[in-house]
Amino acid sequence: MQSVGRWTARLGTAAIRKDQTMKPDPYLLLLIEDNEDHAELVMRGLAEHGKTSQIVHLSDGEAALDYLCRRGEYADPEKSPRPNLVLLDLRLPKVDGLQVLKTVKERLDTQDIAVVVLTTSDAGRDINQAYDYRANSYVVKPVGYDEFRAMIASLSTYWLNWHTASRRASERP
Repeated sequence: MQSVGRWTARLGTAAIRKDQTMKPDPYLLLLIEDNEDHAELVMRGLAEHGKTSQIVHLSDGEAALDYLCRRGEYADPEKSPRPNLVLLDLRLPKVDGLQVLKTVKERLDTQDIAVVVLTTSDAGRDINQAYDYRANSYVVKPVGYDEFRAMIASLSTYWLNWHTASRRASERP
């Protein structure tokens, strides 16, 4: 299930509609997560602790690449504004998260977008491959609910409040 803006509308921030231009101002986060429970926890946690005005949630790697590479239903840049941050799960249907990361970091028009891998895998092979593909950070999801919420609070404090992104990422069309 693809949900674009479902949570932003419910949380009282700028809703994303097909007839509305999406702009990454002040902040657009792209969440690529196939587990709906994890996605809900992440979006709620970000709403509680972050400054995001828009969260775009996609649930498979193919849709994520379509969005980031502006293909198919996302070919119009107005429907696929560049995110300031991508939270990327590794175990995705259709296209694996590592392939999404590799593609994003190889493309000139997307390589400056910050990508945080947010996954259950603590396998050394996955961690090393993610950093080889230039992930900006790698975070293993904790199992417990309280720990998960604390991790999202810490993640949002750093990436949404303290981190200064490359100016090139936001300047790319």
